[in-house]
Amino acid sequence: MRVMWKGAVSFGLVTIPIHLYAATESKNVSLRQVHEADGGRIQYKRVCTVDGEEVPYADIAKGYELSDGGMVVLTDKELSELPISTSRSIDVQEFVPLEAIDPIYFDKSYYLEPQKAATKPYVLLRDALHKSGQVAITKVAIRQRESLAVLRVVSDVMVLTTMLWPDEVREVDFPFLREDPPEVRSQEMSMASSLIDSLSDSVFEPDKYRDSYREALLDLIQSKIEGKETAPPPEVEAEPEATDLMSALQASVTAAKEARDSDSAEDGGTSGAGSRSSRSSGSKASSNGSTGTKSASRRSTGTKSGDGTSSGGRESTATSSGGKSSSSKASTGKASARKGSGGKNAGGKSSGGKSSGGKSSGTKESDSAGSAAGKSAGSAGEESEERKTRSGGSGRSTRKSA
Repeated sequence: MRVMWKGAVSFGLVTIPIHLYAATESKNVSLRQVHEADGGRIQYKRVCTVDGEEVPYADIAKGYELSDGGMVVLTDKELSELPISTSRSIDVQEFVPLEAIDPIYFDKSYYLEPQKAATKPYVLLRDALHKSGQVAITKVAIRQRESLAVLRVVSDVMVLTTMLWPDEVREVDFPFLREDPPEVRSQEMSMASSLIDSLSDSVFEPDKYRDSYREALLDLIQSKIEGKETAPPPEVEAEPEATDLMSALQASVTAAKEARDSDSAEDGGTSGAGSRSSRSSGSKASSNGSTGTKSASRRSTGTKSGDGTSSGGRESTATSSGGKSSSSKASTGKASARKGSGGKNAGGKSSGGKSSGGKSSGTKESDSAGSAAGKSAGSAGEESEERKTRSGGSGRSTRKSA
């Protein structure tokens, strides 16, 4: 950046020498006026309307035109001798909250950099200003024009934003303001509020917007440089006008929600692919665990715990196979509903421990199942009817196993 102004910030008896830089720059594509037939540039000459002669730039002065057409000539020397107290300083006048200033007064912004040996007072004023939560109202003269300005902190740098004078802001005097306002129905107000909510965001992200006109203009210029044929942009079909205000609001809310859903779907595309892959791997692992469970189920025999609670069938399968399959989880869920005096299967635990982790924890019910395992296999057939009555579907599984 190029230094465009040198001066000082006057804060009470403290003076902080600074350099001033333009904080913004125009990105408009510069176009020359040319002769369409041959591309020749159009030139303008400074010609005096009195004698018709071309006037050198050094002989040009400034003038104030009177209402009768007369002209008051002002030279550069006369203008430079005008008394301006803020010609090389930024004088702090007062401090106010930023919210107290209407943005309509803001004009142009500049970055302030401390000169050598002025870093400490610069940082002091910057931090004190930031801590106060307020902005400084100042007066400054840049290029022979005195302006009000706001001094505030942005990204650890003090920024000076020039302001318009009150008489430079036009008063509004539209005819509809003098008429009785139209009646707004509560449904229309509610729909308008819904539209605002659907388009609202917590922060402003300027990077998500782009200058589509400038991009199209640069593409057109590049196409002509490369000798390509240029085609007019496709015409945008005009949307049908809504019959009433409510219809227009409803259509706007629907379009806004669809746009938000589309953006959310695009943002979640990558993470969604990862989730699908994870679920697929989990399903395969579950399938393998289920195969092992079925194999162990064929080898297991129905048993009865000491308290009369069945712990055979699928529940025993969960213990022998590590309990990773989804079917074993379902069985342990059923077993958890059956309670006895010697203990209970709480939290989806199998007789040998937690089915989800496949770990043996040596619970009381496991001891009961172990003691019951010493009984003869023939007694399992006699007890199958009793288990059918007490445990429903689990009894069927136990009879099959027996």
